[in-house]
Amino acid sequence: MEETPQHCLSRLPDNSALKQQELPAHRLYFTARRVLFVFFTTGIFCLCMGIILILSARSTQEIEINYTRICANCAKLRENASNFDKECTCSIPFYLSGKMMGNVYMYYKLYGFYQNLYRYVRSRSNRQLVGKDVKAVEDCAPFKMSDNKTPIVPCGAIANSMFNDTIILSHNINSSVQIKVPMLKSGLTWWTDKYVKFQNPSSKNLADEFRGTTKPPNWPKPIYDLDKKDPRNNGFLNDDFIVWMRAAAFPTFKKLYGRLNRTHHFIEGLPAGNYSFNITYNFPVTRFQGEKSVVLSTLTWCGGNSLFLGLAYTVTGAITWLASFAMMAIHITLKNKQMSFFHQ
Repeated sequence: MEETPQHCLSRLPDNSALKQQELPAHRLYFTARRVLFVFFTTGIFCLCMGIILILSARSTQEIEINYTRICANCAKLRENASNFDKECTCSIPFYLSGKMMGNVYMYYKLYGFYQNLYRYVRSRSNRQLVGKDVKAVEDCAPFKMSDNKTPIVPCGAIANSMFNDTIILSHNINSSVQIKVPMLKSGLTWWTDKYVKFQNPSSKNLADEFRGTTKPPNWPKPIYDLDKKDPRNNGFLNDDFIVWMRAAAFPTFKKLYGRLNRTHHFIEGLPAGNYSFNITYNFPVTRFQGEKSVVLSTLTWCGGNSLFLGLAYTVTGAITWLASFAMMAIHITLKNKQMSFFHQ
């Protein structure tokens, strides 16, 4: 008989317990008592977490003012695109009945604005946003080039539609004294966005780096001149720009606009009293039957006043408990039938 060549034997697996599949195995055996214990424990955990999250969410303080109809004159002005260079402002007084303790955050909230459309989300250039090539506009249709074929920075539909209302909160100490509430425009973004996904070109002079480009059509000023008070808050690292570029999943959403600088009269938070929002109205919403609001809110360890997570845990816990009782009833019924059979 002809011998098998030595090189053909090299493909055989080693004679070990692992490769020969001879390792000891354990077969899980779930008794009814163990399964019911797991289900009851899971239900109790979810119910407790749901109650804690709901109570925590209800402990937040929030005030929302919809200014779409209050600033109706400005809204009508913005319906005509030819009025882009005309400034329109409105003042909205309101009364804060209770003191908002601790950190207070200001949001703008949009209704009926869909940021989750596929073409809208894809209309951006990540190479441009990380500062590698500011003229990389290949994926930014329909906002890639201006009429004179100059690259747009930042390009794309998301950047061009950036929210650009200016909101100033003022506190009326008395009938004659009004002070501006200090709001910080930094620390509004996710860490990964600020230090990974968005970066400026290496040069210290941003105007030189962006030479040969132009601003988006709907922007009043270029990307390197967004914040004249803080040079570090310019370019692709502008906090308002980064917050807007994180697309929302639902048509109704709110995004962080500022946070209270707890100094002087506001060390403990916002005191009760008379306030007013002074708004420079720029962002049009009535053309697509949308609305917009400004929101003041406090936060807890689990976030804002949304009840969704708490209700989700509560419903999951209740369903798990119902399933536990149903399985226990089925188990007892089958056990009684089995005992009756053996008895007979």
